[in-house]
Amino acid sequence: MKSNLDLINESDSFPYYEDNPGKYIKFRSSYWEFHLRGGSGPHGYMPQYVFERFAEMPWVNAWDIDFSKKTLTPGPGRQEDIIREELEQAKKKGVFEVLNRGWRNELYPIYGHNDPSEKIISMERAGSALFGINSYGVHMTVFVNTPEGMKIWVPRRAKNKQTYGGYLDNTVAGGLSTGEQPFECMIRECAEEASLPEALVRSNAKPCGTVSYIHIRDERAGGETGLVQPECQHVYDMEIGADVIPKPCDDEVESFYLWTVEEVQEALAKGQFKPNCALVLLDFFVRHGILTGDNEPDYVEIVSRLHRKLPFPTS
Repeated sequence: MKSNLDLINESDSFPYYEDNPGKYIKFRSSYWEFHLRGGSGPHGYMPQYVFERFAEMPWVNAWDIDFSKKTLTPGPGRQEDIIREELEQAKKKGVFEVLNRGWRNELYPIYGHNDPSEKIISMERAGSALFGINSYGVHMTVFVNTPEGMKIWVPRRAKNKQTYGGYLDNTVAGGLSTGEQPFECMIRECAEEASLPEALVRSNAKPCGTVSYIHIRDERAGGETGLVQPECQHVYDMEIGADVIPKPCDDEVESFYLWTVEEVQEALAKGQFKPNCALVLLDFFVRHGILTGDNEPDYVEIVSRLHRKLPFPTS
């Protein structure tokens, strides 16, 4: 059985310098820094083996590469076009499974160091983990207050999903594309994944901050492992009546369950939830007084780890 701190460590799995400087430096040395022209620092971390696979393609000729500093920067030309063309070529040649299985024709933004509110470029979502850039999403916990106590709507991901097939999820969740506002993204995902009407969501969903972490992908995510995913999730809560029942609308959700808090906690301890969804639920438990300093010995560390400062510019 996993403790709540185990769940944190599983999702926020990139090491901290403060915990062990030597270990951190050794780990970081196995990654390349992805830079953009005109930027003042890195925008992502790329594993050594990913760099080597790219370097076997004509890819290397379109980039400025510093082998001593292990940095790569798009060369002359429009940076967004260079990245898109190389990802498309890698997909065509079948170089990376994450591109073969997960290409979405959906763009993720990369923001600048000098003005974090300004998007520099966008990148195909499926390639974002190869470059290790910050990504953003929305997660909502939908709950019902019943005479027996609070119950939470929990979906099971379709078994054929590219990532974490068959795992439990937050009630509604999805990636935030370039140009999309978080709440509008949530409205869309509610309709697509849970058949929840727009009017209901606009009237009842409440923004509750963010959860951030740096995850290192393992085999459950599908495709290549060791990829770095710094993520920031915009978190929402929504209380609904017993007469409202989420239903799968697309092929991403298999079924929904209405579970007590104790049933959700048991499934978390058994590792049945997608790792980042566990963090969102722990944040929900903290905010609703379910998880406290009186019943959780690692409470202070858990709360602080739910809001990691990301290493690259955020919007």
